[in-house]
Amino acid sequence: MEKAIFRQRILLEHLKPTDSSSHGSSLSSSMCAAGDSAAYHRTAAFGDDVVIVAAYRTAICKSKRGGFKDTLPDDLLASVLKAVIEKTNLNPAEVGDIVVGTVLAPGSQRAIECRMAAFYAGFPETVPLRTVNRQCSSGLQAVADVAASIKAGFYDIGIGAGLECMTLDNISRVNNTNPRVHSFAQARDCLVPMGITSENVAERYGVTRQEQDLAAVVSHQRAAAATASGKFKDEIIPVSTKIVEPKTGIEKPVVISVDDGIRPNTNIGDLAKLKPAFRKDGSTTAGNASQISDGAGAVLLMKRSVAVQKGFPILGVFRSFAAVGVDPAVMGIGPAVAIPAAVKSAGLDIDDVDLFEINEAFASQFVYCRKKLNLDPEKVNVNGGAIGLGHPLGATGARCVGTLLHEMKRRGKDCRFGVVSMCIGSGMGAAAVFERGDCVDDLCNARAVTITNFLSKDAI
Repeated sequence: MEKAIFRQRILLEHLKPTDSSSHGSSLSSSMCAAGDSAAYHRTAAFGDDVVIVAAYRTAICKSKRGGFKDTLPDDLLASVLKAVIEKTNLNPAEVGDIVVGTVLAPGSQRAIECRMAAFYAGFPETVPLRTVNRQCSSGLQAVADVAASIKAGFYDIGIGAGLECMTLDNISRVNNTNPRVHSFAQARDCLVPMGITSENVAERYGVTRQEQDLAAVVSHQRAAAATASGKFKDEIIPVSTKIVEPKTGIEKPVVISVDDGIRPNTNIGDLAKLKPAFRKDGSTTAGNASQISDGAGAVLLMKRSVAVQKGFPILGVFRSFAAVGVDPAVMGIGPAVAIPAAVKSAGLDIDDVDLFEINEAFASQFVYCRKKLNLDPEKVNVNGGAIGLGHPLGATGARCVGTLLHEMKRRGKDCRFGVVSMCIGSGMGAAAVFERGDCVDDLCNARAVTITNFLSKDAI
């Protein structure tokens, strides 16, 4: 009985709240979880956090006529993978897996091309690679998959990447559909062209043509301003490639380092002149929809304790991820459902989020989601979005992660939490929550231990 009482007394002593100022030694933030003052409930020890230490992308270029029209997809991906190694001095052999989000190319072919790209970039044969396809969220899904694997303990370091070469791989309708599809309304709606889903959102939720055109103007203006001020230089890596002159066939060596789809002079008057692209009486035009583009991105993730040990700067912390299903006929509303789910999973409220990167697949769905969630426009796509920059499907998620985290770093202490989100073809949405890398919770419920009466067999 006395031994049991003794053990209980020791246990209670450890649990007793104590002012840490009364002890001679201090407690580092890496020794325990966050305290009562945390804005959310941290469920894992600091050292087990999954962190982002680097995020790079190529420029985003117009398909078929932009800077990457003559660049092969494996060369695009190799460029960002190589940048991860060179800019961080990472030992490539220590990477546990590379996951690449990609959408349009035949799966087996693209998986082989991505594996080839890893070799071009300098990764040894021991580093595995796979692709993932969740339509427009594929790049974000790749990052989430790597984060989950690190959290599960499968490996400590991984790369989530994204790639799309829309010059070579076109969006096409599903061929040889199952006749059963006509008996299931929602299955049939999975086949509705994306442009028509945009019209459905605008019609069902009352998004006007003027609202859509205004969103497009803002996207181009912000992207142009970000480019002019050099904001994208932290995330874009120059790509040495070639451009073939169509008439002569002459190859010209070039270095591509600037997004080439931005139109700084975009204005409401010019956009109002454009005809609807998908429905005669519709409101979605080539001017207020995302651009078809080529590009790639890569995000380096690892366990926090490993990053600290190796001396890597922590750009951001992966906090939560959610993928949700919505009505396929209005697939664009996905972020309006996915964002609250991801934010709740992180233990936050929408108002706790300082910045949002919401993919502008179409202005109609972007405007709807922003209004539905009552988001401050000054917090959303502050450096432009897919209407101004372009939307290389599989790469967009990885691009958004890098753009968000670099902007959060620039803003410093006034910007703690950020969200990346997008709608997904066939009726889904995805979102992830990130915390700025140098943001650490104050510890108020922990105290330094000055005695060593820990419970053990010795106490029995």
